[in-house]
Amino acid sequence: MFPRLFEIPKTKSFFLFGARGTGKSTLLETTLKNKKIFWVDFLDLDIEDRYMTRPMVMEEEILARGPENIEWVVIDEVQKIPAILDVVQRLITRQKMRFALTGSSARKLKRGSANLLAGRALQKFLFPLTHIELEEKFDLDFCLNWGSLPEVFALEEDERVDYLRTYANTYVKEEIQAEQIIRKIPPFKKFLEIAALSSGNIVNYSKIARDIGSDAVSVKSYFEILEDTLLGFFLPAYDTSIRKQQSKSPKFYFFDAGVSRALSRTLGLSIRPSTFEYGNAFEQFIINEINRLNFYYQKDWKCTYFRSKDNVEIDLVIERPGQPTLLIEIKSKTRITTDDLRHLKLVAPDISRSEPLCLSNDPIAKIIDGVTCIYWKNGLQKIFKE
Repeated sequence: MFPRLFEIPKTKSFFLFGARGTGKSTLLETTLKNKKIFWVDFLDLDIEDRYMTRPMVMEEEILARGPENIEWVVIDEVQKIPAILDVVQRLITRQKMRFALTGSSARKLKRGSANLLAGRALQKFLFPLTHIELEEKFDLDFCLNWGSLPEVFALEEDERVDYLRTYANTYVKEEIQAEQIIRKIPPFKKFLEIAALSSGNIVNYSKIARDIGSDAVSVKSYFEILEDTLLGFFLPAYDTSIRKQQSKSPKFYFFDAGVSRALSRTLGLSIRPSTFEYGNAFEQFIINEINRLNFYYQKDWKCTYFRSKDNVEIDLVIERPGQPTLLIEIKSKTRITTDDLRHLKLVAPDISRSEPLCLSNDPIAKIIDGVTCIYWKNGLQKIFKE
């Protein structure tokens, strides 16, 4: 069990969303092991069937045991039976009970207008392991090749390949097919491979639609499915005008490098330093780390990317209320020079109260032409500890 940055609320009920395999159940089992728990696991088909027809069964069972004898009620994969949340609300309100509600998909809850408990439960997220949580076990090349789902660190290389491929297949079979999210599975499978191959790039709905023999509207809905099932997130384009920002195409990042490589069928190709693939993987790794830490440290910062009409691009823009806007260039190089910073130097003067920053594998901190260049670990510590 790795130490996690996420801390369970002591007195408040909460949703804990996260993709499968991120360790939600393990975290709750470990953290609540000395508590009196009433555990409901909807991955158990018998339990799911019992509650599906009559969600009230849970309340009856809890009342029979005695609410005073239960410190926490844990419901795993709560999205499978959204109606159970009406029962949860009643027990929170009348019996003052505390609930930990896990889910690997927010789609059913969002789309079905499920009862999200109107402030009675916090919404939290759990991600693959960060470099901070891995501590001395962190290895950058390992994470770029295999991702950082907890399970991959207990497996040998051939087992990691099998695990990640099975993860990808299970996602299609159980999250998509079983839940009948879409009717035509073959185009969606093609989409997954292409989307994974283009992770971190600006989304071109029309081009992907042509590649899979579909239409742009369907492709957009496919990306929304990935977001709703927590397999990735959109990074919008930066613009001071919200309207203009919404009209520009976003980038899309998969939540884990190992799963992305499994979906793109590239697990057999090792990612090596000083290659284009390495630089691309490193950029995605850093943006994923920042996205995770933004949630864990509850910063609520707005993250975007910048691209001008002349194709001058900044990898990441972080708008921080009350602080300078960070303009971040991400480089996998071990030696940063002035040539690596030309985009930052062009853009920074045009964005008021901004701070240009380069995160890289260069171990020597320096300031070049007004740009702070820092080793990425130290840079993330500087960003989130200020």
